[in-house]
Amino acid sequence: MKNRFALPLIAAGIMFLLCVESKKTDPYKVLGVDRNACNREIQKAFHKLSLQYHPDKNKNKGAQEKFAEINNAYDILSDEQKRKNYDLYGDEKGNPGFDAGDPRQQGGYSYFTSGGPGQSGFSFTPGDWQNMGGQEGSKSFSFSFGGPGSGGGFDMGDIFSNFFGGGMGGGSQFGGFGSSGRSKQGNRQSSKSIPSVNSQLYRKEIVDKGMTWLLLVHSSNIQEIQIYESVIEEVGNSLLGALKVGSINCGSETSLCKELGLYHRREPKIIVYSYASGEKASLVEYGGDLDVRSLKSFCQDHLPRFSNRINLDRFDAASEGGRLPKVLLLSTKKSTPVIWRTISGLYHKRFSFYDAEVRDASDPSLRKLGIDSLPAIVGWLSNGEKEILKSGISVKDLKSSIQELSGLLENFEKKNKKASVRKDPSESGIPLLTTSNFDNICGEKVPVCLIGVFKSSTTRDKLQKILQSVSQKSFSRRQRSTSGPRDSVSYALLDASKQQAFLTALDKTGFKSSEKLLLAYKPKRGTYAASQGEITEEAVESFVSSVLNGDVQFSKARQKPTLK
Repeated sequence: MKNRFALPLIAAGIMFLLCVESKKTDPYKVLGVDRNACNREIQKAFHKLSLQYHPDKNKNKGAQEKFAEINNAYDILSDEQKRKNYDLYGDEKGNPGFDAGDPRQQGGYSYFTSGGPGQSGFSFTPGDWQNMGGQEGSKSFSFSFGGPGSGGGFDMGDIFSNFFGGGMGGGSQFGGFGSSGRSKQGNRQSSKSIPSVNSQLYRKEIVDKGMTWLLLVHSSNIQEIQIYESVIEEVGNSLLGALKVGSINCGSETSLCKELGLYHRREPKIIVYSYASGEKASLVEYGGDLDVRSLKSFCQDHLPRFSNRINLDRFDAASEGGRLPKVLLLSTKKSTPVIWRTISGLYHKRFSFYDAEVRDASDPSLRKLGIDSLPAIVGWLSNGEKEILKSGISVKDLKSSIQELSGLLENFEKKNKKASVRKDPSESGIPLLTTSNFDNICGEKVPVCLIGVFKSSTTRDKLQKILQSVSQKSFSRRQRSTSGPRDSVSYALLDASKQQAFLTALDKTGFKSSEKLLLAYKPKRGTYAASQGEITEEAVESFVSSVLNGDVQFSKARQKPTLK
């Protein structure tokens, strides 16, 4: 009797399951991509469709359901394991169902069985499918019911339970039947490619590091953030090396959001940690359309701007002043390139940055600098020495180019530090005071600066020879001395015909009547002493000795002397 009712019930159950499974959507079809589509193609399709059907943009009937369907499809295909499960079993959870996913994988519908002792199987042949209205030539389809001791399959109670909410007895469920094949939105996680930012990372990696950041600020793992993540991820990849991305969850990082003034609201928002306005960075909210092109343009506008755009014909590195080494980028670009703006942010505390547009490599200005190909980078050490860091620069991609230029600057900085170490004056001669070396020779850290002032080349040569000899003797004595500060006196030459303002800052007469003189200048105190008599090696030695012994009276300078 039981067998008389079993077959009709089984047939009805099968038809019901086929009906239910036929309503499940194919994620590949939802996104309109091929089953062999790569992750990039899937991401682009999702981005396009989610923009089209986003509830905030599309108010048409059914848009919200379509948007949820698109997100569910992307959730499956963007996850390697879920996609593999779907392709094999037709269910992202890995539960075999009637839909086998890709028929090419297994030759039509899946063949599966629960296995286990006491299990009974049931199989449809091609003829059976024809009798049920199927297509001729269809593949066979087999499944099983759980029997005693069975570890899987389903029994008649499963069918009635889904029909009427009750069952005819215990039993395990069949595959994905009885649970939705779609992932629950509440379990959706943020993209693994966008790192989470907490208070510690924000202070350690973001604050005052010279790098621009693109930040997604949200309150929870709500469904809508996936579209934001997709756009942000694509922008981050296109500016890789010049831009970093991160995600701040104000639901868990309450104190950080409060500190930054990022108040809670339902909709996610996009923030850029920007250096565009000056030395100090600021948080700027993006208010444009949620598309890659617009957001990328916004991020580029907020990259660092520490490089000074100059006219090469009027540029004189020596007159720029400052204690930092200088680097100049020469290119055909009409505005400062993204690479150089990024580099200027990372190294703005260690170099002075400049850039200039040049028509082509035949520009006469380049010959003076010794440049024969573009783009090129020229550097000046703190002592005024010029060096070509690189010419004919080849750009492969943004990230590798930034790494290459960073290496150039690191090596140039090491060279600058070596050049800044004061050596035996007899090895390099007595330097001429310029804006670039003034702080090293006559800065506040130098106790006394002895300056030989000249107006003619003949006098300069004479002073050079005398001061070099005196400085050599003084250097040798300090090497042998076990007490007293080393480098207590520095030596330099000054061209009075070009730097008259320097002398006038000390004395209102500007020593205009003197063809040559010696000046002892104490930078920290702002005082000076002058010797205008006959300049011989003995006279200079005597003057230096009197200065160090305190036997010379110093006068207060009218103002701090500067060079032009």
